[in-house]
Amino acid sequence: MLAVTDPDHLLLPPGPVAVLVNPTAGKGRHRDLLPQVLARLAEGGRPLRLLDADTPDGAVRACHAAVAEGAGALVAVGGDGTVHLGLQAVAGRAVGFAPVPAGTGNDFAVETGYPLDPLAAVDTVTAALRAGRTRGVDLARLTGADGAVRWYGAVLAAGFDAVVNERANRMRWPRGPRRYDLAILVELARLRPRRYTLVLDGVPQEVDAVLIAVGNTASYGGGMRICPAADSTDGLLDVIVGGRFTRRELIRVKPRIYRGSHVDHPLVRTYRARTVELSGPEIVAYADGERTAALPLTVTAVPGAVRLLR
Repeated sequence: MLAVTDPDHLLLPPGPVAVLVNPTAGKGRHRDLLPQVLARLAEGGRPLRLLDADTPDGAVRACHAAVAEGAGALVAVGGDGTVHLGLQAVAGRAVGFAPVPAGTGNDFAVETGYPLDPLAAVDTVTAALRAGRTRGVDLARLTGADGAVRWYGAVLAAGFDAVVNERANRMRWPRGPRRYDLAILVELARLRPRRYTLVLDGVPQEVDAVLIAVGNTASYGGGMRICPAADSTDGLLDVIVGGRFTRRELIRVKPRIYRGSHVDHPLVRTYRARTVELSGPEIVAYADGERTAALPLTVTAVPGAVRLLR
């Protein structure tokens, strides 16, 4: 694993640039940009290797194989889900990494300083490739009850948002955004606080909560600033606990999350820790918007765990 180090002036190792592309990210609206993305990346002076992957598991395997075969950098073209897959292969390794924001949610890219415009982000990556430069930022290492390890870059949700995602993923009708909207309505009707046990750097406490988030960066869900003070270079995780909200209170406070002002609500508590142990109800947590692990789980901030091409 990488040790804590100066986040600037980390040298990029030799080797080609592997490129992971999700052509369906952002409903495919950036699909036509791929030739330009590849052409500009080639100006970085390294050979490119476009990875072949048809499924999320296949993408993770392809990224791991590329790194094992000597790739010096990995570029993920897509949204937070695509970034999440790529992070599994580069976390804790001396391999450069870059997100090119081309998805519906691009929270990790934006929160770590990349332009939201995909081609502008590629230009940032290309300049870093030319200079052989990377900058270390933190990742969160998630360990499940079975000992399996997964990494994430942005935010883990283990409350109402996770429950909604889980329901939406189980539904076969309707298709598209309406399925998620229906899942929200169903779970609002079933809303109740759940009892969680939080252990923050070894100190346990029990909380009754509707919202639980553990952030390495500030936002999730395409700009919702659930952990507004989170900093991916401070070696700490920000924990947000939204307590015993009623349906009406939750509906009222939700829009405030986009501004980050929900933390001023009297039912919201904020914490900061290096290690967070979370247990409680039968909930599957989602990290970077991806289904990850059921509670109980442990999340640890790992300083400098990924070397960004910036």
